[in-house]
Amino acid sequence: MRGPLIVSLDIANKEGLFKIVDQFPSDEGMTVKIGMELFYGEGPDVVRQLLARGFKVFLDLKLQDIPNTVKMGMMQIGRLGVTYTTVHALGGSEMIAAAKEGLELGSEEAGVPSPKLLAVTELTSITDDALKTEQNCRLDMVDQVVSLAKLAKKAGADGVITSPLEVSSLKQQVGDDFLYVTPGIRPANFPKDDQSRTATPKQAAEYGSSALVVGRPIIRSNDPVAAYHKLLKEWNDAN
Repeated sequence: MRGPLIVSLDIANKEGLFKIVDQFPSDEGMTVKIGMELFYGEGPDVVRQLLARGFKVFLDLKLQDIPNTVKMGMMQIGRLGVTYTTVHALGGSEMIAAAKEGLELGSEEAGVPSPKLLAVTELTSITDDALKTEQNCRLDMVDQVVSLAKLAKKAGADGVITSPLEVSSLKQQVGDDFLYVTPGIRPANFPKDDQSRTATPKQAAEYGSSALVVGRPIIRSNDPVAAYHKLLKEWNDAN
């Protein structure tokens, strides 16, 4: 059994959220991702409600600020009891270390396990051209992602968010003792939407992803439960 196939619930409000999650059996043991849109609209109570219903939660807020501000924010996240949360690796090693410290302090105070800290490398919407012309990065995409992952690991992160296309290089250069959580997952022939670096669940498994994040192919389906199980089977059955 591989790591989880995380369902990205990029939904505007609580009503829309529970319209989807209520379709899943209470014993599904599913991990769901809550991002900025829902969290900023509904606040931490929606996270607590999901946890109370037995879901594991990936709170994806991608913090990036001065180290002390991030530390204080992560103390609040650490108290919630979520399983994963994120920072931007581009925030630097001192900020990542502060984020980890904040999570550990908050979770210890609340008596819950500390969330896994995942550092976002380059967003899956960033193209090679944007990396060069907008970020003025002298590295190519793979080398940039590897560099950021090494920085994050050294600073105490538990893993990275990265395109599945970079995972094989990451595992070779950063190691197997690190989480490689990959968004940009699409079934074969599904539109890429605003993602530029995508893969199927089978391809992601072959590349060595630790866990997948899937949103629109599930939540926009006429049958989200069936769509989830179809992708989960492809993910778990891949060699």
